Amino acid sequence: MSQGRPVRLQKFLAEAGLGSRRRCEELIEAGRVHVQGEIAVLGMTIDPDRDPVTVDGLPVVTEEKEYWLLNKPAGILSAASDARGRKIVVDCVPARGRVFPVGRLDLDSTGLMVLTNDGDLANRLLHPRHHVEKEYVVVVRGLVTEETARKLRSGVDLDDGPTAPAQVTVISRSQPRSSRLQTTLTVVLHEGRKRQVRRMFEAVGHRVVSLHRRRFDGLTDEGLALGEARPLSTTEIERLRRAAR
Repeated sequence: MSQGRPVRLQKFLAEAGLGSRRRCEELIEAGRVHVQGEIAVLGMTIDPDRDPVTVDGLPVVTEEKEYWLLNKPAGILSAASDARGRKIVVDCVPARGRVFPVGRLDLDSTGLMVLTNDGDLANRLLHPRHHVEKEYVVVVRGLVTEETARKLRSGVDLDDGPTAPAQVTVISRSQPRSSRLQTTLTVVLHEGRKRQVRRMFEAVGHRVVSLHRRRFDGLTDEGLALGEARPLSTTEIERLRRAAR
């Protein structure tokens, strides 16, 4: 936490564990943040030692940083809260304080997620300019030809713009009993758009049957069963910080 000198309010909130930098900006824009009893405005700076800050009327308290790795099972929502009372990823992590997921996985997708209250690190890990790799094992319906794989590698047009080049490798092709032909692939991305992998395959005519994130930068799911979580080691945390510089 930056102390003893002026700091941007959204950075202060992120470092205090209120979410990513963008999420904290949304809290400010919604009028939910007050500084010295006055409604805060986006872009203002504060002195963390002197300026009391509240969110929804509750004081912002600096928390000890926590870093967790979760192997998310299907059916768990990638969120820190849910108004409908569905099970969320933070329920799967025995954190001492409040943590939030770094990025998202679809409800039906499985795999690795980092959860933390270090908002500044989370913001950097999510920014595409840092090229933090995520690797997925994807099973799709139909035969993915080498020509189709080349299209995915070079980038495909989605409704929010073309995707960046990706690493796409065909692992196997099979035809399960009483089912259509399926192709299993690995996909490595640096981006993290909403439902990106599923939309990429839909754009080339294939529906995703299953999707599992098995690697987040240098973190892998080896030894971590679905539904299990563990704290990151000091070495792993430092590696993530290096990746996000």
